[in-house]
Amino acid sequence: MSKKLQIKKRRELRVRAQLRRNSAGRPRLTVFRSERNISAQVIDDVQGHTVASASTLEKDIRKALKTGADIEAAKAVGKIVAERALAAGITEVVFDRGAYMYHGRVKALAEAAREAGLSF
Repeated sequence: MSKKLQIKKRRELRVRAQLRRNSAGRPRLTVFRSERNISAQVIDDVQGHTVASASTLEKDIRKALKTGADIEAAKAVGKIVAERALAAGITEVVFDRGAYMYHGRVKALAEAAREAGLSF
């Protein structure tokens, strides 16, 4: 494993450890960002399953967007994952940014989820 990947993995584990300490049993909203797409999941760590998810790879989202790698795509994914989580009865989550900075697409996804009704 390269030094760069080791640093990224360590940062991701550090963020996740802080979330576990402060989560108080709330599910976590996890973000994955690639060069071409973005996806989000609401994961219940107590039961160990995914409650809701959304991605730019889904057909209905892909048709509505020009590309899956911009801020507009992140806003759409954030709104949809929040709606699906609310339909599943989840209103409060903790935001897991992983090893990504809270900036750009990650920040846009989080703000869209907040506007759609999720609390974190």
